Amino acid sequence: MLTRLKNVDTIVSCDRFDTVYRHTDLWFENGEIVKIGSFNGLPDVEYDCSGMIVYPGLINVHHHLYQYFTRNLKSVQDYELFDWLKALYGVWKNLNEKTVLLSSLAGMTELMRYGCTTCFDHHYVFPKSAGDLLAAQFEAAGILGIRMHASRGSMDLSEKDGGLPPDSVVQTIDEILKDSENAIHFYHDPNRLSMRRVVLAPCSPFSASAELYRDSALLARKHGVQLHTHLCETKDEENYTLSAFGKRPFAYLASLGWTGPDVFYAHGIHFNEAELDSIASSGTKIAHCPVSNMKLSSGVMRLPDMLDRGIAVGLAVDGSASNDGSNLMDEMRVAYLVHRLKWGKRAPSGYEILKLATAGSAAVLGRDDIGSIEESKAADVFAIRKDTSDLLCAADDPMDLFGNVGYHRPCDLVFVNGKLTVLDGVSVNVDENEIRRNAQIELKRLLSSI
Repeated sequence: MLTRLKNVDTIVSCDRFDTVYRHTDLWFENGEIVKIGSFNGLPDVEYDCSGMIVYPGLINVHHHLYQYFTRNLKSVQDYELFDWLKALYGVWKNLNEKTVLLSSLAGMTELMRYGCTTCFDHHYVFPKSAGDLLAAQFEAAGILGIRMHASRGSMDLSEKDGGLPPDSVVQTIDEILKDSENAIHFYHDPNRLSMRRVVLAPCSPFSASAELYRDSALLARKHGVQLHTHLCETKDEENYTLSAFGKRPFAYLASLGWTGPDVFYAHGIHFNEAELDSIASSGTKIAHCPVSNMKLSSGVMRLPDMLDRGIAVGLAVDGSASNDGSNLMDEMRVAYLVHRLKWGKRAPSGYEILKLATAGSAAVLGRDDIGSIEESKAADVFAIRKDTSDLLCAADDPMDLFGNVGYHRPCDLVFVNGKLTVLDGVSVNVDENEIRRNAQIELKRLLSSI
C-alpha cells in the first residue's frame, strides 16, 4: 500500500547530515520510506500534514513492562535500588501470562502515544508455572503494531545464594539456556525491517552467576543475537562486586566476555576514565535512563564523556515502577535538563538528546534500518501539530524542541512499518478503556500480596 503524508510543514530527519525538510511530502510503501518530496504515484491512502512536524519514531532501549502494574506504590517510594527490589520481588513473584500481556499492552500503548515506535523490554522475572511470558509480550506488540525487541532475561542467584531475589523467581542455568534457545528459535527475526527480535539478558551481577553470564554470551554469539544487562547503576552494586569478586562491576563483566558491539548495558553511571576508554574501544553500548536514575538516587551518567569518545548511547524510560511512566518525550526533556544542571556547557543540546532517542537508540539495538527519516529506512515516524498554544513562540526550532521546551501531548499521528497506529492521540488498534478495565481486575490479584 502506497501512503502519502502530504504538505508536511517540517521533517526533522535525524540523519547523519541532520537534514531538515520544509513543505514537502513523505511517502511509504511496503513498510519503508520510498520518497521524501514529489513522487510519481497515486497513493492508496493519504494524510494531510499541513502545520505538522514529522520526526523519526522514538526508540526505547530499556524497559521492564511488567512493572507498569507496580507504579506509584506508597510503601516503596522512598527506597533506593536494593531495598526497592527486595520489597517488590514479593509482588513480582505472582506474575503470569495475563499480567504480562496486560501490562505490556498498557505500557506500550503509552509509549506509542508519545512517539515511540520500537521498544526493547528487559524481562527477567520468570516465576514457576507463570507460562510463556515472551509470547505474551510479543502478542501485545502484535496487537498494538509496535516494533519490539524482547529479552529472555534471567536470574539464578536467590537470597540463599547471596543474591537479592527470592527462590520463587530464579531458575537453574539449564532451564534458562534451554528456554533462551527456544525463544531465539521461535521469536527472533534477524531480517531487515524485522518487527520482533530476541536479546539474552541476565539481570545483574547481584542476581546472575558468572557461569550464567558466560553461557549466555556463548549462546547469544552462536545465534547472532545481542546481549544486555544492568551495570554500574549504583554504588551498592560496585560495593557488592568488589566484596564478592574483588573487581569493579565493569572489570567483572569484561572478564566474562561481556564487552563488544553486541553488548549494551543499562544505566552505566559509575564508570571511571579507564573503563570509558575500554567501552569505547570495544564498541560496547549504553542505555541511558535519566528519570529512573534520579528517582532511585542512583546518580547522573557521564554522558558528555561518553559522546566525546564516540560511545553509542540510546535513551530509555526503564521500568515503569522506577520512573513511573512510559513516555520518551518526557525522558528527553529530563535528560536535557539534568545534564545541563550537571555539566553546563558540555551537556548535549536538545537536538543531540533527540538523536539519542532515535539514531542513537537504533545503534544501541544494532539496527541500521530505523532511527532516521531516509529513503529505504523503515516507515516509523510520528507527527505533532506546531500551531497549538503549547508551542506558541516555540516551534520555530523543531530540532531542539523536546529538550528546550518539552512537549506534553500525545502525538497526532504515529506510523510503524508504514501502518497507522495512533490517530489524534489515541491508539487505533486497541480499546484503551477495555485494557484499563481488564488491568484493574488483574491488578487486584497481583497487589493482594502487599
